[in-house]
Amino acid sequence: MTGILEVIGTILIVLGTLAFVSAAIGVLKLPDLYSRISAITTASGLGVALIVLGVVLHEPSALNAVKAGLAIIINLATAAVGGHALGRAGYLTGAPVAKQTRFNDLAAYDTPDPGQK
Repeated sequence: MTGILEVIGTILIVLGTLAFVSAAIGVLKLPDLYSRISAITTASGLGVALIVLGVVLHEPSALNAVKAGLAIIINLATAAVGGHALGRAGYLTGAPVAKQTRFNDLAAYDTPDPGQK
C-alpha cells in the first residue's frame, strides 16, 4: 500500500512542479502584467497544493494531513489576496494593458472628480 501511495505522491509532486514551470513560461510569454499575475497566482495555488499533497502521501499521518490542509488553505487565501494587491498596484501606477484587452471595467471609476485638482 505504501508503494502505491509513494508513486501517486511522486506523480503529484511532478505535476505541481510542472504547474510552476508553466507559470514561469507564462511570465516570459504573456503580454502584460495582469496576465502574468494571473499565471503566477493560479500556478501558486495549484502547484503548492499538488506538491504538499504529494509530500503527505510520502509520509502519511493524520498530523501531516492536518498540516497539509492548513498549508493549502492558507496558501490559496494569501495567493488570491496577493495577486489582487499586485494587480491593483499595477493598475494604479498605470501599468500598460495588452492590445488584446477589450474591456476595462475600472475605467468608469477613473474619471476625475471635478472638485479635485
